[in-house]
Amino acid sequence: QVQLVESGGGLVQAGGSLRLSCAASGRTFSKNGMGWFRQCPGKEREFVAIIDWSGHWKYYADSVLGRFTISRDNAKNTVALQMNDLKPEDTAVYYCAGDSRVYRTPSQSASGMDYWGKGTLVTVSS
Repeated sequence: QVQLVESGGGLVQAGGSLRLSCAASGRTFSKNGMGWFRQCPGKEREFVAIIDWSGHWKYYADSVLGRFTISRDNAKNTVALQMNDLKPEDTAVYYCAGDSRVYRTPSQSASGMDYWGKGTLVTVSS
């Protein structure tokens, strides 16, 4: 059974930092794109950042560009999201996602991802 488990969420003041981690089990994602998405109550899940299988290609939503950094460790089957200069509008449940296709550019669309974690809550206070 494939599982993605997020950790690292919490409460932080505006301007602070958090580092989210996602540990995958049940299969290796070393040949697959992965990403982070987020969702606020009453809103659709939105794209945050994606990374290809090699870790060399990354893409970010405009709202987080320059503040967030996605990275991966294929040996540990993990992906991380470093979030700096957090803003109240970053408050959301953050989800780790994995693509089942191998050696392909991951999708910015949530519907293009096949595996999902249960999410971790990030709350940024003003």
